[in-house]
Amino acid sequence: LLEALAQLWEDQQVRVLIFRSGVKGVFCAGADLKEREQMSETEVGVFVQRLRGLMTEIAAFPAPTIAAVDGFALGGGLELALACDLRVAGTGFLGCHGADRDHPRAPPRSRRDSEAASMPGGGPGEGAHLHSQRLSGAQAQALGLVNHAVAQNEEDNTAYCRARALAQEILPQRA
Repeated sequence: LLEALAQLWEDQQVRVLIFRSGVKGVFCAGADLKEREQMSETEVGVFVQRLRGLMTEIAAFPAPTIAAVDGFALGGGLELALACDLRVAGTGFLGCHGADRDHPRAPPRSRRDSEAASMPGGGPGEGAHLHSQRLSGAQAQALGLVNHAVAQNEEDNTAYCRARALAQEILPQRA
């Protein structure tokens, strides 16, 4: 993902970047902790630095970024969504964060995630995802974790459809 993002960073024609999953019902399930158990401390450190670098690159991307969350956004998957400028979730959204944080190989929270948790007025991260609560799209919107919660359709891609509509609003209109 870092390599793809680096290529897109250089592409002057990119006006909006939408993050979505090709797996029905899952936006991003976060890190594979079983895989991480097989890593050395050095490998874990490198992995965590790359993960933090990815979140920083997404947050700093020169074009608007939109997370189309049609399904689970767990752990680092929720952090990825939080790194985006806009987040759209279907009502089938199920996000939580922190359930794996007691695991010895779980990566520490990203700077962006930690900042979100301390936002005044209950902004993104107001406790809910940091306490491993599972949230619907509407609950995530009420907490400020997502900007838009939309009813899920049969194709399970309603967040992506709404993200595309938002992207069209962002793109300059041609005469």
